[in-house]
Amino acid sequence: QVQVAESGGGSVQPGASLKLSCVDSGRAPQLLAMAWFRQAPGKEREFVAAISWRGGTIDYADSVKGRFTISRDSDKNLMFLQMNDLKIEDTAVYYCNVGGNYHGPYEPSPFWGQGTQVTVSS
Repeated sequence: QVQVAESGGGSVQPGASLKLSCVDSGRAPQLLAMAWFRQAPGKEREFVAAISWRGGTIDYADSVKGRFTISRDSDKNLMFLQMNDLKIEDTAVYYCNVGGNYHGPYEPSPFWGQGTQVTVSS
């Protein structure tokens, strides 16, 4: 059983940093690709970043390249998203997805966390 939970969201000013965490307390996440998505009010959920189960393959959405860094600690079943130089348009609920198809562009699985709110405002 996959049990996914995100944490680390908050309210910050533009230019600040936040680090999100995702933990899968269910089945062996170290064997699974994982990804971050986000959904802003009134918009569809969109891809942010993905990482393969060994961490050797990583992809980012163009909008976050150079500012966000995805990483994982497979021994502790954790995934992270370091977000630097946050912009107002980064405001969204951020979701962790576990076990998606990552043979090309990441295709999410049905296994999502509950989301964590990130608000960037001046």
